Amino acid sequence: MKEFSMQADATSARKRPVNLTLNEALVAQAKAYTNNLSATMEALLAEFVSSQQNAQRQRQQMADACADEWNAVHAAIGSFADEHSTL
Repeated sequence: MKEFSMQADATSARKRPVNLTLNEALVAQAKAYTNNLSATMEALLAEFVSSQQNAQRQRQQMADACADEWNAVHAAIGSFADEHSTL
């Protein structure tokens, strides 16, 4: 899977308006901390996407490791079902 830089994409990617439904009071509070709410939301969304990609990658690595271990057991001792096959 090809990795891409969220930082590079954030600065060079085409931007477009989107509609979001957000808590009005929370938006008002956030505006007290940033003068560019769009950039702040984009940075937070990029961080979220990155963390989800990392979590997905870790789950895949765990599944791959499990499959490798199972295949090693199968190669070493065979399958329990082999003793009961009628074929």
